[in-house]
Amino acid sequence: MGKIIAIANQKGGVGKTTTSINLAASLAALEYRSLVVDADPQANSTSGLGFNPREVQKSIYDCMINDLDVRQVVKPSNFEHLDLIPSHIDLVGAEVEMINIPNREERMRESLRNIKDDYDFVLVDCSPSLGLVTVNALTAADSVLIPVQCEFFALEGLGKLLNTVKIIQSRLNPALKIEGILLTMYDARLKLSNQVVEDVNLHFKDLVFRTMIPRNIRLSESPSYGVPALAHDADSKGAISYLNLAKEILENNQNHK
Repeated sequence: MGKIIAIANQKGGVGKTTTSINLAASLAALEYRSLVVDADPQANSTSGLGFNPREVQKSIYDCMINDLDVRQVVKPSNFEHLDLIPSHIDLVGAEVEMINIPNREERMRESLRNIKDDYDFVLVDCSPSLGLVTVNALTAADSVLIPVQCEFFALEGLGKLLNTVKIIQSRLNPALKIEGILLTMYDARLKLSNQVVEDVNLHFKDLVFRTMIPRNIRLSESPSYGVPALAHDADSKGAISYLNLAKEILENNQNHK
């Protein structure tokens, strides 16, 4: 039975897309069937896996708005065990179009229900907002993974996101859990980076992943080649960190079964 993990934080630039692509690729490299759902109108996960968003005919938008069968939208990537449900700029209008749809917060859950068990892990790359599409992702998900950048305002907005998670747990998805908080863009040389790590661990203790994602050139470069860091440079610190994160998630899920 597949597990849906929403990768969410309403702050932009914290590494949601980098995490979606590279964690999925790492799980796939470990031979777990993985699916990335690009639920961000910017479609960065789509282009980061080698697809041109302008050429995408059908996307998650069509599933949520027009009830298109999700299997018609899945695209196999160039990597074994890794598929994509692409995004499209049309998703920007989805919030408005969904206003009059009954059970509008559950459209993504309904769409993914038919395909969930074809995969071991489904990772939903959320947009940097707490709008209706992100609410859909959190309602569809079994858990939420929260990337937090090791920067000055790291904890700002985290309270708001956790509050949204609580509301969704109480109203729409009681089973939603927090997969973990992932520290990204870590630079061991910076006092500030280390301070953020200390603060986040102090506040959130067991919720914080042991694995931290460093600032890494290869991670930044690989999307422009349309490949995950593992395919761009498997020995890079970034690629190895995401592989370690995948192993940590597998270990945690083993313990929770």
